[in-house]
Amino acid sequence: MFINTISNSKRDTYKQCKLKYRYKYVDKYNEPDSLNTDALHFGSYIHKIFEEGVESTSVDQLKGIAEDLKVNYTFSKAYNAKIDPCLKNFLRLNASFSEVGTSEQHFNLEIAEGITINGYIDRIIKGNNGGYLVLDYKTSKREKSKIDLFQDSQMKGYVFAAHKLYNVPIENITAGHYYPLTDNLITVKYTPTQIRVHIKSVLDDVWKIRKAKKTDLLPMQNQFCNWCSYKSYCTEFNEGRVVQTRLTEATKRTGRKHP
Repeated sequence: MFINTISNSKRDTYKQCKLKYRYKYVDKYNEPDSLNTDALHFGSYIHKIFEEGVESTSVDQLKGIAEDLKVNYTFSKAYNAKIDPCLKNFLRLNASFSEVGTSEQHFNLEIAEGITINGYIDRIIKGNNGGYLVLDYKTSKREKSKIDLFQDSQMKGYVFAAHKLYNVPIENITAGHYYPLTDNLITVKYTPTQIRVHIKSVLDDVWKIRKAKKTDLLPMQNQFCNWCSYKSYCTEFNEGRVVQTRLTEATKRTGRKHP
């Protein structure tokens, strides 16, 4: 299957379950199951507040932005108590920076002839010493350790992007997860060798996808199955006849054909 661009989420999906990759990126079925939408909507909501309120200097300004945006998101009332702490902590974080930086930085960069890697970085900030901080906001209370972050493929991709976009040495880039619920910023630095190895690994996966046939994209049971939005389409959990019926309905909605 020919692809000429890859994102971290696309790559993770292929490695996690090839059938899910087929449904999402080849057949392009809409995700039929709504799993944990409260957390997803709340996360998107907070991200949007931070994007639009990045230059805010008071909690009241952030609250005004939050109120205007809230109509666009749906989550349970239990999440309301989490909003104010996120806003106050974000304001404190901003006060520690010498500049606003760039929010929602898009990148689409060539990593080999005819192959690009793309994505969006929540925020990139230049420090007084010429270094850069690459930030990814996380609205979960479950934080990654430095060891986990040290192996995070998404952040390695972001550091590569910042290196190329801003022409800054990898050694001068710090990658961080910021958790507004706990006001905790966890940071690491990668070596140039780590980033080179990461990009090579991404390229290897692109070639695996290119060589794969549609019939090769089979289900792969793993620890994420219970949270998979395509579970009702999966033959590992449903009879073939049931799956066929649901795919037929999905085809009617998308206008695509399935084998």
